[in-house]
Amino acid sequence: MSAVRRNNVREYGDPGAQPLVFAHGFGCDQNMWRHVGRAFEDRYRVVMFDHVGSGGSDNAAFSPDRYDLHGYARDVVEICGELGLREAVFVGHSVSSMIGALVAKQRPDLLAHLVMIGPSPRYIDDPSTGYHGGFTPPDIDGLLESLDSNYLGWSADMAPLIMGRPDRPELGQELTNSFCRSDPAIARHFARVTFLADNRNDLGDVQVPTLVMQCSDDIIAPPDVGRFVHEHLPNSVMVTMSARGHCPNLSAPDETVAVISDYLNHHSFASRRARGAPPGP
Repeated sequence: MSAVRRNNVREYGDPGAQPLVFAHGFGCDQNMWRHVGRAFEDRYRVVMFDHVGSGGSDNAAFSPDRYDLHGYARDVVEICGELGLREAVFVGHSVSSMIGALVAKQRPDLLAHLVMIGPSPRYIDDPSTGYHGGFTPPDIDGLLESLDSNYLGWSADMAPLIMGRPDRPELGQELTNSFCRSDPAIARHFARVTFLADNRNDLGDVQVPTLVMQCSDDIIAPPDVGRFVHEHLPNSVMVTMSARGHCPNLSAPDETVAVISDYLNHHSFASRRARGAPPGP
């Protein structure tokens, strides 16, 4: 099966323009980008897809042996290969930020820029190094146990907290519904490879210019984590957003679009010129 079909790839915008690839986070699907992607369709070749187990992907393609974060990165490489994408801008939300980092590390020729929204290279605190990821080992153990015993209940309880907008309960409900649409068995596996991952050592190998977008009051990726990512990426800039919570693509799409647009407007031409490529849009 082709990667385009397996991952339910959809394209919008100008097919001859620079590719802008959007990758969703855990428990979500490409629909979470609907308010952001449309703002770029007049200037970019917008590509969206679903990770296996989410949205309209082919769940039959799932294998626990393949799908650690490197396996999800391999899917991205295969999608880029089938579509002939080069010098793409990869926009990754949450865990897809680290999936994008793995793609950039393995195949830097595919990407001109990384945009990381709410990234975390490790969710668990590491007292031996002074790293603060936001969760203790018992926190993560409890989270995974709750997922295993009652996935739908966990989704209903956690989604509003992750969204971080109690003033807009409809956003928490949308995230709950998204979690509930995911295949529960695959979602539990995805949660384990997400929350138990440690990609701190991968950051130093990412040479692709990167924008780190840190939300305020984010219980999943707190500000210390965003600063760590920025400080350990060789070529990055960081923007702290006014948006609260972990999903600004839903809760603050206008600010998300503005931050990405401002970065690309200021950095795309210089990056492409340095690589010897023709200027993009």
